[in-house]
Amino acid sequence: MAEISVPIVKHLPLLRRYARALVGSQDGGDSYVRICLEALLAEPDRILPDGDVRLQLYALFHDVWSIVRTEDPEADRILPTSPLEDVVDVERGLAALPPRQRQVLLLVSLEGFTFDEVSHILKISESEVRDYLDEARRELQRQTAVRVLIIEDEPLIAMDIARLVSEMGHRVCGSASGKDEAIRLARETQPQLVLADVQLKGGDSGIQAVQEILRSVDVPVIFVTGYPERLLTGEQLEPAFVLSKPFKPEVLKTAIGQALSVHPPRALN
Repeated sequence: MAEISVPIVKHLPLLRRYARALVGSQDGGDSYVRICLEALLAEPDRILPDGDVRLQLYALFHDVWSIVRTEDPEADRILPTSPLEDVVDVERGLAALPPRQRQVLLLVSLEGFTFDEVSHILKISESEVRDYLDEARRELQRQTAVRVLIIEDEPLIAMDIARLVSEMGHRVCGSASGKDEAIRLARETQPQLVLADVQLKGGDSGIQAVQEILRSVDVPVIFVTGYPERLLTGEQLEPAFVLSKPFKPEVLKTAIGQALSVHPPRALN
């Protein structure tokens, strides 16, 4: 196990990102990653050092996911207890899991796996992977249009994000480059989705801006950062949706679609 521990630790931040996006919360996703690691400790041969460690890790994650969901009637007993209510969040996530096509969409678009690799992870055929992906993309196109607030201090990146958001049929209700401006725009426009950079103009923190916004607006948030691993440690309060810079248009669209699917938009005022 010692031989494989270093590469596993290397891939944990991205597994946390995937799990959080799939469940829709930090606590729920991180709890599921812990269950996956407990399963690996019990059966260390599930991941072999001479194989693709990341592929095997995600495959194990989905094996555990399936077992906890459907096969063991007393599976709740293996969920970890925590003063942070991890168990409650996981159970809520399990009760409202996204369908298989969203798993395929996240694995392909967010995590960058090939169709063959997704086929291995989910134990389905490549043709099924393609079908589920097509269904998921069609579903994204059917989502209700929402108001989107962009918090980004690089003008060109902000413009690119605004273009992609508009292509999806959503409406940009404001764009801010600093903390105070972001908070003011959120209060004025009541966004239904926030896309935020972590580091803002003048040294402002996008995280602090979002924390203040969430005091008055219940809204899904996607963080876009050049250092995603700093927000995926599992050691503190962290976001459920994190994208890496530079990002591909398909990745951003996927993250928006999943964020809105697990956190349905409020009605327009």
